[in-house]
Amino acid sequence: MPELRKDPILGRWIIISTERGKRPTDFIVETNHTKGGFCPLCTGNENTTPPEVLAYGRTSSAPNTPGWTLRVVPNKYPALVIEGNLDKAGEGLYDKMNGIGAHEVLIDTPSHNETFTHLPPDRMIQVFWAFRDRLVDLARDPRFRYVMVFKNYGRAAGASLEHSHSQLVALPILPRMIVSELEGTLSYYKYKERCVFCDIIRQEISQELRVVCQNDRFISITPWAPRSPFEMWVLPKKHASSYISMDNEDFQALAAIFSETMRRLDACIPNVPYNFVLHGAPLRSQPLEHFHWHFEIMPKLTTMAGFEWGSGFYINPTPPEEAARFLKNAKV
Repeated sequence: MPELRKDPILGRWIIISTERGKRPTDFIVETNHTKGGFCPLCTGNENTTPPEVLAYGRTSSAPNTPGWTLRVVPNKYPALVIEGNLDKAGEGLYDKMNGIGAHEVLIDTPSHNETFTHLPPDRMIQVFWAFRDRLVDLARDPRFRYVMVFKNYGRAAGASLEHSHSQLVALPILPRMIVSELEGTLSYYKYKERCVFCDIIRQEISQELRVVCQNDRFISITPWAPRSPFEMWVLPKKHASSYISMDNEDFQALAAIFSETMRRLDACIPNVPYNFVLHGAPLRSQPLEHFHWHFEIMPKLTTMAGFEWGSGFYINPTPPEEAARFLKNAKV
């Protein structure tokens, strides 16, 4: 029988439709056809992007030249622009402000055919360090309140370029999803005087029903009420509200758990399109006892149709316990 499951943080309801139950092999994944031709993110084409704001790997060459292992550049077609003032205003009951922000592209690798999932450990660590370096730098701008860090992989997940890359968007306002998480976690904390994410981690370790993998510092789980088949969260076991609070050993452990998580997903559903998003505390905020930073990984295996748009419900044909079992048993 189908189940309605309530997310303990946001309060949203998810339909686990067991009648539509699907195994990994039941999902049809559209191949990311290689288009060929010119790629502005490949090494040797540095002069075709805006000037870089960060690069790792060069030893002696000048900026915006080959020799890098990771590179961050402003998006050539930004969603928000960095120059100007917010100029908040109203038109009757409507509010508006200028589209001020920053939009950057983090190029994971100089190689066109290398995927994020199969980066070697030292290079994946670089990606997570670069997220931190850019968060620290963008937090110096008082106009920005939040930086959204995310990756789109595959056309179905919104990737417009095949070359592996992530993105950062600095925003002058808090995203509605983050506001909802802050409110939901604060409500739980006021009632129980505990972080809901810490409670989730303790329960998942105890039950072992939805744990994908773990190490001393991080855990990867399929959440209780997942919006998508094989949705996963990666969380630090030690409470922390800000991503930038990590040390070098944390980054090594994060890269290890993230690499194993993504390889298990790829073993279950090869080349699946996905998004991942970093959920962290607002910029310049004090440590929050009620909020716990984490990554959410969302494979693109279902489509939102009329019922989903009209109701706000998600329908998931794969119970998270079953997804976790497939992921744990995957050969990596």
